[in-house]
Formats: sequence, C-alpha cells, structure tokens
Amino acid sequence: MSAWSASPFDTLGVPELLRRDGEKWAAAGDGVLSSWVADMDFPTAPAVREALRQRIEGDLGYPAWFDESGGGPLGGVFAERMLRRFGTAVDETYVRMFTDINQAMLATLHVATRPGDAVLLHTPACPPFVEVIERIGCRPLTVPLQATEASWEFDPELMERMVASQGSGRCRVLFLVNPHNPTGRVFRRDELEQLAELALRHDLVVISDEVHADLTHAGHRHIPFVSLSDEIAARTVTLTSGSKAFNLSGVRCAVAHVGPRSVREALDERHGLMFGQVSVLGVEALKAAWTDGDDWLEDVTAVLHRNRRRVAERLPDGILYRLPEATFLAWLDCRPLGLPVEPMPYFRDEAKVLLFAGPAFGAGGNGFVRLNFATSGPLLDEKLARMGAAIRRLRAPDRDRR
Repeated sequence: MSAWSASPFDTLGVPELLRRDGEKWAAAGDGVLSSWVADMDFPTAPAVREALRQRIEGDLGYPAWFDESGGGPLGGVFAERMLRRFGTAVDETYVRMFTDINQAMLATLHVATRPGDAVLLHTPACPPFVEVIERIGCRPLTVPLQATEASWEFDPELMERMVASQGSGRCRVLFLVNPHNPTGRVFRRDELEQLAELALRHDLVVISDEVHADLTHAGHRHIPFVSLSDEIAARTVTLTSGSKAFNLSGVRCAVAHVGPRSVREALDERHGLMFGQVSVLGVEALKAAWTDGDDWLEDVTAVLHRNRRRVAERLPDGILYRLPEATFLAWLDCRPLGLPVEPMPYFRDEAKVLLFAGPAFGAGGNGFVRLNFATSGPLLDEKLARMGAAIRRLRAPDRDRR
C-alpha cells in the first residue's frame, strides 16, 4: 500500500465497496471486483455533501423554479462554468433541466423528429443511446469509429454518404458524444468542423453529449460544439451533468442548453408533468459541484491520469489498449487473445473481475470490454493482476493447474 500513499483516493478497500448498494457493486457476485458501469468508486466531493446537508436541514417543499424560461436555478451556473472552463459564452436562458442525459436526449428527439426519421451517431455507442433512439420511433444511422495505431477516427465522407442515402429530410439529428464513450476520444477542432459542415449542409439538429468534458486528460482540449459558430449554436442542444466528473448519477439532475428556438419552445410547451422535474436535492448537488468542486475534481483527474497509464503498464499481453484522451474508461480489444467466449463472461468467471460487455455497444464491440479505472491504485492493480492470471491459465492450463 505504501506505493499508493500519496493520494487519499487510494485508501478505498474492497469491504467498503462491497457494502455499497448502487448498481456498480450490487451487480458483482461473491469475490468479484466490479469495474463495469461508469460510476467512480471515489467518495462524493465535500462541497456536494455540505450543500446536501444544508438543503436537507432546510426547505424540502415544492421548489419555486417551475418556470425555467429564464434558465432556472442552473442556467447562470452552467453559463459561468462554460465560460470559465472552456472559454465559451452561452445564453443562460436557453438552459432546461432534466433528470439525466438519456431523458434530455429523449425529450429533444421527441420534439425534433418524426417517427421513422434517422439519427446519425458514431459507434461503438453507449447502450442507452441506441435504445432511446429506437424507443422514440427513430432509426439509428450508425457510423463506426475506425481504430488507428494509437486512437480512433471517423470517416466524414462515409457520414456524408449515409445521410445523403436517406433522402431529403429523412435524417434529422446528428447525435455526437464528445468526449466519446467508450473509446475516450476527444474530437479535434477540424473533426468538429467537418461535423458542423455536415449538419449545416443537411439541416440537422445536433445533440451534443458532453458529460465527460471535465475529464479531459493533459495534452487534449475539449471544444464545446456550440462554440464553433453562431450558425452551429442555433442548431445545437448541449447535454451535460455531474454524473461522470462528480460521480452524481444517482441524484438525477442534468441540463440541456437548447440552441434551436423551435426545439426550446416545443420543450417548454410540454414542460412539467410530461417530462417530469428534477429534485431540489439534485439541483443543489449539481450547483455545488459546478461552483465549489473544482479542487476535488483536480485531485480526481490526477488519479485518473495516473490510472490510465497504469492500465497500459499492467494490462496483460495480448489485449490492445489505446490510451483514452478523456474519461475514466478503457476500451479493451481482446480479440487477439482468442478467448473461447466473449471476454466479459470470461473475465467475470475466470478472473472474478466484472467488466462491461463490448457487444452491448453495438456490433463493433464484439471481442471488446470496457474497464472502469476510476478506483484506488491497489484495487486497479488487483484487477489487472487477476486478468493476467486468467490469461496465463488459458495459455498454459496444464502447468497452472499443478
């Protein structure tokens, strides 16, 4: 443990984590170390805990911000954070609140598309996104990211052909995830400009999920899609929350900065009971995270930066790993191992490490797993050691059984 004593985030122990009743650890079986769903193991930021304590001791009645036309209680907070962290000025009155990214995406698609319309997105894609597109009656138009030696790239000409093949007006939305989950790509300005030109050429609404923007690693810079031009800002819905950077998935609070006037007005017409409303506790938690949580976030990102390299150093031979440019997620290509089954059940059963199954992210995920490295250093080392031992047993079963 002494090698990890520099960070208080390295004191997490398995007994403590196993007592948690959230989805991440509740899904792990006896003796299984969980590394699948995108929750960090780290404790909540002190500023968030204090804000919730004060709210609990205060007024928990109906909130006074039912009318969000001025941006609600988070409009100004979001606008200030966008300017401070990304140098992007946005109109705080365009902010609307939702319980999470998926609900904000669904609500936007509900008012911006018709049944049968296509929604363009990159794959591999986080499982809920394709489900939301299909449940709203739309068709996912998937464009695979292609692996390079060190990263992942998309083909803008292929995207152009796919949109054009739908016929005039049949593809209505570009759904962008930047930074990308699960590959960890942070799209460059030239790539974003290519997507912007595509959106303008085909009159697409852009839904930009930027929930991992605060978790960009050194050497890479997040560029909000809304910042590219006034024309693009007028057709972009930016989605974000504190669920990833501040580990607040369970408080159920997200924001959408809704640039298109027609979408904003349509959402406001359906405001309230149809889409539900966020809780006062969710609002207080997100407000505290965005205003007073940056010191905690800086400490966390230092640990994540170290851990992503630790994965590269300790990952078993035969697994291909491209360093993520953001996020705390490692997208692992296990195809060279020649496993007898998909890697998720193999590592769950043989290594007692629970990872996220690659096929859940679409056809391009076959043979992959996603590993969450937002945990303590000693626990990350234990997971990687277990995976390595399981692979050695596969390669030399007779020797390891003696």
